[in-house]
Amino acid sequence: MLFACSRAPCLRRAERVRVLRSSAQVGFSNKAYRPYDPRLKDFGRIIEDDFSVLREQYDAPKNPIILAHGVLGFDELHLAGPNLPGIRYWRGITDAFAAKGVEVMTAAVPPSGSIEARGAALGHVIAKKATGKSVNIIAHSMGYANSVDEQGLDSRYMISRLKPKGVNVLSLTTISTPHRGSAFADFMIDQLGPIHLARIYKALEFCGMETGAFSQLTRQYMQEEFNPKTPDVEGVKYYSYGASLEPQRWSIFRPSHEIIKRLEGAENDGLVSVPSSQWGTYRGTLVGVSHLDLINWTNRLKWMFWELTGTKKNFNAVAFYLNIADMLAKEGL
Repeated sequence: MLFACSRAPCLRRAERVRVLRSSAQVGFSNKAYRPYDPRLKDFGRIIEDDFSVLREQYDAPKNPIILAHGVLGFDELHLAGPNLPGIRYWRGITDAFAAKGVEVMTAAVPPSGSIEARGAALGHVIAKKATGKSVNIIAHSMGYANSVDEQGLDSRYMISRLKPKGVNVLSLTTISTPHRGSAFADFMIDQLGPIHLARIYKALEFCGMETGAFSQLTRQYMQEEFNPKTPDVEGVKYYSYGASLEPQRWSIFRPSHEIIKRLEGAENDGLVSVPSSQWGTYRGTLVGVSHLDLINWTNRLKWMFWELTGTKKNFNAVAFYLNIADMLAKEGL
């Protein structure tokens, strides 16, 4: 653990984190880190550049992996028609799993439905695709506009409260999931107010979208309603990761990052705070990684910029997911 040491080694450790963050965020950060930040104690294991490059060898788990997307997510989006290549939510990740012998399936659920509706749909998809096999779920958090993801919450709801027939979940790994709600969701709902919020919901429903997901992501709902009624299930292993970054002025995550930092007093990845991400066995905090980096959407552009500036690459999403598969394999799952 980071603070299981004397103060001097801790200071040296914190200083290395500060230096690494500064170098990893050239062109992407505008805030200097203090030599010692007491909030680092909440980060668990600080993951600096463990997943910067691909290893040659990754073990494959014995059982399939289900990749579950978040709110407004998708498996593959065809903006230019069905005959042209689409945009994959899990860009490069499913192919990397297949190349390493990992049996992988993706689960598409209603993009903006309630936790209950999405959990039921997730159970149906798993039962259909896994055909009786035990599975490991990896759920990523994706958010847009006034919401953050709840796919990890959908999975928890399905496992704990639905227990669908023909579905045997061995493990759930959540990545930047708001287990304790999101201050950003609170802020947006408060700013919009009940009248404007009702109008937005009506407009979304007119476009064929469900709206149940959004109000369920508040801190009050998660901490007072959802979590007490959704206990972990004995025999299922729960793992989680969080992420943190300091966004540059022009980053799309800068406004939301500042709101969460102000209201929760916590580091975050632009949509979900580190404390809210922690559930079950917390595997650590990815430093200098944004919410979009976690599914390999921004890495290519960022890496091109880093190569031009000579900055060290600190995160490869493909290596990160392969490492999760390797961890599950070593756990005998």
